[in-house]
Amino acid sequence: MTNEWQGWRDAMERALYGPDGFYTRPGGAGPAGHFRTSVHVSPLYAGAVAALLCRVDAALGQPSELALVDVGAGRGELLTGVLGALPEEVAARVCPYAVELAGRPEGLDRRIVWGAELPPEGSLSGLLFANEWLDNVPLEIVETDEDGVPRRVLVRADGAERLGAPVAGADAEWLARWWAVAGSGPGVRAEVGRPRDAAWARAVRTLRGGLAVAVDYAHQEGGRPPFGTLTGFRQGREVRPVPDGSCDLTAHVALDACGGPSARRLTQRTALRALGVAGRRPPLSLASADPAAYVQALGAAGAAAELTDPAGLGAFGWLLEPVGGACTRLLTEWDE
Repeated sequence: MTNEWQGWRDAMERALYGPDGFYTRPGGAGPAGHFRTSVHVSPLYAGAVAALLCRVDAALGQPSELALVDVGAGRGELLTGVLGALPEEVAARVCPYAVELAGRPEGLDRRIVWGAELPPEGSLSGLLFANEWLDNVPLEIVETDEDGVPRRVLVRADGAERLGAPVAGADAEWLARWWAVAGSGPGVRAEVGRPRDAAWARAVRTLRGGLAVAVDYAHQEGGRPPFGTLTGFRQGREVRPVPDGSCDLTAHVALDACGGPSARRLTQRTALRALGVAGRRPPLSLASADPAAYVQALGAAGAAAELTDPAGLGAFGWLLEPVGGACTRLLTEWDE
């Protein structure tokens, strides 16, 4: 990689998705080799998505073709889990799509359509699910100078940074609306989420009917982090964000800016509990009656507790956006 100065958006694009990018290099370990998402914690997560898909199916009147679109599919782990958790009658009608820039993994279920691009707009009815996708959509980083003026942060492939020109145009308008830092003291950072808003809006337009769901590290207006959230991950550890392709580059998502007027935001804890992931310990009486079942139930309870931990994965944001009137009522099934 060259070592010229450029904005973080271009640097992230090249480092994550270029020819030798973190996510796209041939033979790479994939996301599971570097960090643990809810998908990798337990099959309970895929089971919850399967339960949600069944609710969408019922709301849509059980169509003959029910789409399940996994955006940022990794190595297909979530789709594989969901297909295995669905009732047979529903699974027979599901058309699964994986949207992922990396190549198709060997041995993947043949039913799964694998591609680098979203299906055409308005072409599908069903559930679109994006688990920790938006946090990897490249974006600009800005920092205020000594006069409180937000400027683009320029970066080299070795991670060195310097301030560039003042932010202007659409990026300045987005900051003024969603992450106002102008006039702050020097060194205050923000991440311009405009590309993520556009990416999510395009993903939602894939559906002509159904429900689109984004799950991610998130923050909202009134609680933006003053120094930003950009970081790196490598082999399970948080590392300095260096855009050379050696690590994941991620920043939390302003989900409140992404959603349309009909969208609703929840915590993962609330969403998963409504989908049956409760985390309750099994009764002790089961230990003597059926020790093997007790150990299995205890493990499931531990996994459920991790997925819904309000200080951990349970604090993730869920953005639910219905498309068409049939699935709007699903949003009333969740109450914080």
